[in-house]
Amino acid sequence: MTDQRAVSVLRRPGRSLSVEDGLAALLAAYHLRTEAEKGEAVVDVDALPDRYRAEIEDPRNAFADDVVLIALSGSVTAGCLVVTAPADGRSEIKRLWTDPEFRGWGIASTLLHAALAQAGESGASTVRLSVWKWRTGAIALYERLGFTVTESWDDRGQLVCMQRAV
Repeated sequence: MTDQRAVSVLRRPGRSLSVEDGLAALLAAYHLRTEAEKGEAVVDVDALPDRYRAEIEDPRNAFADDVVLIALSGSVTAGCLVVTAPADGRSEIKRLWTDPEFRGWGIASTLLHAALAQAGESGASTVRLSVWKWRTGAIALYERLGFTVTESWDDRGQLVCMQRAV
């Protein structure tokens, strides 16, 4: 049975992030799970690639020009998503993650709707994202929200690139 407690979304400009936001733990879980799904033997944050470890250790710097959306259930950080600043009329959605304890609550959908609103308010006309092909649940969610598969802009294998108008 799904708990129907209210979830709120905080918008944090990257430059205003703080450790109290709970973002580091969500990013660590996201990156560790992603590496495991890719078949990489990563036991802790210290073994992650430098660029991912930098996001966890210093999200304020890593996302300085972006907006980070943080989903809260009461005072507990339940999910996150990064919306990049528009470039050439496009924003990108990155690092969508819901704490497994809160899955099934609609947090990912709530974060995505907030991300689309943020992108539009920032002047983007298109939002894009990339997702690993084995994350079929995420792909289905993106498709329900109007994202369509597009030509890849990333040379890493097994990524599905998607976009939609704002």
